[in-house]
Amino acid sequence: MFQLTRKSLQFSKPAKQSYLKSIKNNYSQKSHLKDVGPMASHLKTRSVIRIRGPDSVKFLQGLVTNDVRRFGEAIGEKTSNVPTPNLSSVSIPPMYAAMLTPQGRFLYDMFLYRPSWPVEKLDQSGSGPGPNPDELELFADVDGSVVDELLGTLKKYRLRSKVEIESAGKEFLCWQRFGGNLDEDFCTDDPEASGIGYGGAVDRLGGSTAEGGKHGWQWYKDPRLDCLGFRGIFPADTTPPLVEADKETDEQNYLLWRLEKGVAEGSIEMPKGEAIPLEYNFAGLNAISFDKGCYVGQELIARSHHRGVVRKRLIPLRFLDDSGKELEQEVAPRSEVLVAASGKKAGTVTTALGSRGLGLLRLEEAFKSPETLVIKGHEGVKVETRRPDWWPSEWSVDNQQDRAAA
Repeated sequence: MFQLTRKSLQFSKPAKQSYLKSIKNNYSQKSHLKDVGPMASHLKTRSVIRIRGPDSVKFLQGLVTNDVRRFGEAIGEKTSNVPTPNLSSVSIPPMYAAMLTPQGRFLYDMFLYRPSWPVEKLDQSGSGPGPNPDELELFADVDGSVVDELLGTLKKYRLRSKVEIESAGKEFLCWQRFGGNLDEDFCTDDPEASGIGYGGAVDRLGGSTAEGGKHGWQWYKDPRLDCLGFRGIFPADTTPPLVEADKETDEQNYLLWRLEKGVAEGSIEMPKGEAIPLEYNFAGLNAISFDKGCYVGQELIARSHHRGVVRKRLIPLRFLDDSGKELEQEVAPRSEVLVAASGKKAGTVTTALGSRGLGLLRLEEAFKSPETLVIKGHEGVKVETRRPDWWPSEWSVDNQQDRAAA
């Protein structure tokens, strides 16, 4: 019986080079990636940690910005007509959240996953539910550059909680599926097409997942925004489903995709101890629950949210010369953005790749001012700003001014 492995989906070097070249050419000519894809990237900058124990949900509830209580609830009594027993009838989608300093500044972001409990699946014979779970187990997709620091921070807060925290980065990898035509190509509503062991020829009776093994992980819609595509963590020794042989692409293409959507990720793009979550649009990325109760750093977030005024936000940028031609690799992160006529600082570039970037800018200068924006020390580099399509209307400059005046 055929089994998906990394080797079985190995693609030829010429095919990969040809595909990546087409991505680069398409991006340069059309200034976006929406007509290229779908693509999948192994996110080498991310890692995985495991959190397990009876107090896991209570422990995280007091630490992160989102409401994790749903991870402690049973999925429900739905039945499934899926012809293979390796997936539960329904599954809990992942959640995006952040940890903050006590002063409400950003520390770490994470995607939280809860694998289906054995009781929510059929047993190896497919005739009944598996055993009751002894303990809750959660996985977190986190920034790989700070994973050791994050583990130390979590253990510092653990105190007497019945929770075990450990790295699982050697067991699991983080993946993103993105690009054009994803909705037509793929849908997570069909569990047969989303699990690793999809289809009767691959499942091997679903025994491994019925016992809590490594098969059965699946793609989920990115919990931040639908336009970002699909996210998942998968065992390190297997290739995720629907990753076509010639369409696995470098992680930098996923970075470009995010830059065009105006979404930062990780503790490098969002400076630890400095970034204010609302300015980095966390409320619009489904990362904050405003009615969950107390957590570390919650006071500043709640106060700013209820005031309703956020004067600076993270914004997609494009770097151009005087003729409007895109400039590649001319701008570095932390470069200052100035109003050309007055020299007034409008904000700072936080991330840059090629002719694209993200910047934390004052909304007034970014969208209302008729003046040109330039990079400090490189006045020949013009900065073009764009309001992302997914932004809610209340984030408009006029709306912010009305709230500030009220």
